[in-house]
Amino acid sequence: MPDILQKNLNLFQAQQALSEHFKDHILIGVDEAGRGPLAGPVVAGAVVLAGGSAIPALNDSKKLTEKQREQIFAELPKYCKYYSIGEASAQEIDNIGILNATFLAMRLALAPIISQFNEKNLPYKILVDGNLHIREIDKDLQMPIVKGDGRVACIAAASIFAKVHRDRLMVKFAEQFPNYGFEKHKGYGTKMHLLAIQKFGQCEIHRRSFKILL
Repeated sequence: MPDILQKNLNLFQAQQALSEHFKDHILIGVDEAGRGPLAGPVVAGAVVLAGGSAIPALNDSKKLTEKQREQIFAELPKYCKYYSIGEASAQEIDNIGILNATFLAMRLALAPIISQFNEKNLPYKILVDGNLHIREIDKDLQMPIVKGDGRVACIAAASIFAKVHRDRLMVKFAEQFPNYGFEKHKGYGTKMHLLAIQKFGQCEIHRRSFKILL
């Protein structure tokens, strides 16, 4: 972590500090939602902020209520120059593992944004939440930031896009698989969810590779 990201900086001060550090580079924030659940996809968001005014109430998606996230989600597009979402299904998680599936979702979210920058030969830096580089993308193009979703505005925005999009997917899955209560727990291993698995078994969107303790 470079010294430019001092702990006393808020989301937008940190964003500005990074913009000044990576002069002439476009900053792309990336974050995921849904690594831990027993069911459903892992989803990633990628965001390039338009700059200018701060986004009201923006924060790490985990620190916000569902209502707050929905409100920010509705307003976010007007503050973004580019944004995109990528998904990796439960089946892909089972096939390649949750970490590789997370990187897949991130690459899918980044792809439409990066392709435009590459075509125009525009330099960019990918700010990744966490301490790992995204596999299959040049490490020199990336900067992992631990707890970045609570420290840098574009990563926080990406976390909102990923979380709200995934929650809405799980609500739709609840209509398709009504026995599990996906609209309530979003696939996480709550007592309600575990009891439903015990009674009805697993459905199509459960991650078979995840160990379930009933």
